[in-house]
Amino acid sequence: MSKILVCGLVNVETTVKIDEFPLPYQPIDYNFFGINSYPAGVGLNLSLAFSSLSDEVKLLSMVGDDSAGAIVKDVLRKNNISTDYLENTASTAQSVVLYDNDGKRRIFCDLKDFQDKSYDEEVFRKAAYDCDTLCLCNINFSRKLLKIAKDMGKRVATDVHVLSNINDEYNSDYIKYSDILFLSNENILGREEECIKSLRDAYNNEIIVIGMGENGALMYVRVDDKIYKIDSVKPEKIVNTVGAGDSLFSSFVHFYTKGVDPYNSLRYATFFASYKIGFDGAAKGFLTEGKLIELAHNKKQQSS
Repeated sequence: MSKILVCGLVNVETTVKIDEFPLPYQPIDYNFFGINSYPAGVGLNLSLAFSSLSDEVKLLSMVGDDSAGAIVKDVLRKNNISTDYLENTASTAQSVVLYDNDGKRRIFCDLKDFQDKSYDEEVFRKAAYDCDTLCLCNINFSRKLLKIAKDMGKRVATDVHVLSNINDEYNSDYIKYSDILFLSNENILGREEECIKSLRDAYNNEIIVIGMGENGALMYVRVDDKIYKIDSVKPEKIVNTVGAGDSLFSSFVHFYTKGVDPYNSLRYATFFASYKIGFDGAAKGFLTEGKLIELAHNKKQQSS
């Protein structure tokens, strides 16, 4: 069992199913069973994924002293994730996600005042001391922890999500200090290989992965000095693609931390993500490690 620290956003997410984008104006729409609310956020998504994969998780985040915060804590307790590392704030962050039948989405995120806060550094040091990998998400309250983590000699994993160029001011610290770097191709369509080479040349990341949705993923492994392409796994069904990137990231980190080579780690991660998008909500649909390996094995036998 690996010990994984996650420092990232926890919020309450409301998902709304719509027919299509763009959304035409109308004063009211009776969307029966199309609106759901539950705890989510990258920090929670990763923590639930790691927990499902049987890792020991420490979640460092900020939660409001309000009804939304109480809901978040209840979900964590039910999933055997400690609430000891949650800092109390006035309000819990919230988001609204509109998604259509093709999986396209529009996310509205209210971070409250979280971008003006920093997580307690001493609490972080104590929590990180015995952890194998530290997943420091790109929210401001984790920024000052990046250098501390590297000074402690810890492996740092980060997903910067949507990146337009490698000199992005907001994400530069996260890129610089991460050993494992993930990002999406949403803003670099057609330039994925160019982007991965630029990151390779400008930084010293051990692993770089660009998620490309239905087109799979592109990965650079520094020790082999190799760029590797893996195809996506066709899902049984697509309900909601929110959280697919978090699933790819968390599953890769899980297996890589266990000592699985990066190529097989990414292969397992594609299966984990393909299963996840068959569920509504970013914090639902996580496989156990046993089920994931079984699914990947059966798929390989079917294709051979």
